[in-house]
Amino acid sequence: MTAIKSSSTIQQNKKTALEMCPVTFTMEKIGSYWKPIIIYHLSEGSKRYSELKKAIPAVTEKMLIQHLKQLETDGLVIREARPVVPPYVTYQLSESGRQLLPVIHAMATWATAHM
Repeated sequence: MTAIKSSSTIQQNKKTALEMCPVTFTMEKIGSYWKPIIIYHLSEGSKRYSELKKAIPAVTEKMLIQHLKQLETDGLVIREARPVVPPYVTYQLSESGRQLLPVIHAMATWATAHM
């Protein structure tokens, strides 16, 4: 992966936008194609990785793992691994993730009305 030059104009503009615009901050956290979908499915409760994969069959394993890690890093998802064989990992929304549910449900309501 290429290193990002922190002093570039684009990076400075992005930093300014993150600081000044709450929508930019939100999109930085949930602004990929799959993250809102993952949050939507976790709104129903705790799920294992395999349950998420079945609920979102179009996502590749690489993308699902990558976005779950990013959501965990951003404090929106809690990953709980139990030390058993085979490994038992569940994902659930954190308090911060649950606070996003009105936004996600508003997106779903809008989509239902306009599909």
